[in-house]
Amino acid sequence: MEMLLASERRVTRRAAIVECHAVRERGFRLLGTRAIDLSVDGMLVLTSARALTGEPVIVSFRLPDTDVWIDATATIARTLHGRREGDPGRAVGLRFDPLDGASSRRLRTALERFPPTYPYRAQRVDYAATAAMIALS
Repeated sequence: MEMLLASERRVTRRAAIVECHAVRERGFRLLGTRAIDLSVDGMLVLTSARALTGEPVIVSFRLPDTDVWIDATATIARTLHGRREGDPGRAVGLRFDPLDGASSRRLRTALERFPPTYPYRAQRVDYAATAAMIALS
């Protein structure tokens, strides 16, 4: 019997390296200028700054291979300290607040050309779903 894996992501992250300007809302301090993956829900930004999960962020980023910039507000959903094997270094995962319709469509279209990212970590086992599957069999 195989264990079921948890699928925590609602959208596919894309391996698109983009120029960006991510700043803390409080104090307007720069967090980073380069994102290494992007989705319609958020981005992973390389940083040298210390940051806290839950902090509000203002971000502007250029759509890949275009001169179009998108402005958004976001929240730090995750911080990477660069200590785990496979981590790209210190980075912050940003979850975008809802984008306007035009920006969302442009971003979705621009990302179609890029491959999905390779997961940095192994997928977690969904023990509840596995137990339910065993109970039903």
